[in-house]
Amino acid sequence: MSRVDWRIQGYDVTNCNCAWGCPCQFMSPPTHSHCQAGVFFRIDRGHFGEVRLDGLAFGGLFAWPKAIHMGGGQAQPIVDVRADNAQRDALLKIMSGEETEPGATIFNVFASTFAQVHAPIFRPIHLEADLEARTARVEVEGLFEARVEPIRNPVTGTPVRAQIVLPEGFEYDRADSASGKVQTLIGASIPLSWDGRHAHFARLDMTGAGVAHGRAA
Repeated sequence: MSRVDWRIQGYDVTNCNCAWGCPCQFMSPPTHSHCQAGVFFRIDRGHFGEVRLDGLAFGGLFAWPKAIHMGGGQAQPIVDVRADNAQRDALLKIMSGEETEPGATIFNVFASTFAQVHAPIFRPIHLEADLEARTARVEVEGLFEARVEPIRNPVTGTPVRAQIVLPEGFEYDRADSASGKVQTLIGASIPLSWDGRHAHFARLDMTGAGVAHGRAA
């Protein structure tokens, strides 16, 4: 079946309610028996067919009652309010796992685990990150706030660098682990709140066939 050609390049900032390292990355049960997450992407360069996606941000809030693969989850898609109608449609199709080889991307895999997908929200998304310093700030106006900082040695307070490498991963090749603080605001369809839990940064390079894994741009 012919699919729309798409590719998005940039980075993502992920926060979840698990302990640092996130057991899901290693096929283990979640730390607290259930999964919650706020995941946001910044596109530096991207397209969906003829639609350019450069400079846009998107993401969502997520919750599952047990481990992700056991299903029953819910999702709140969020798209940069600056996106025009064609760009909104493109990003929602990518997030829903459409125009993607089965199981090839995190969007396609997650879509199979949702029992409920809330209507998309279009709001200003402020996402700034220093991948080398492992710091980030994510804000969705009136809805979501996250701060990310390096994991620190509990004795010396020195920042600790820890990476996760997944050469065949459906989200990234390599991610830097960090520590995140998350809070949703009044009215969020999926309330989230935690401090000192898992976060990671990853370079984003994804197509409908999956993570680029070194393929040329």
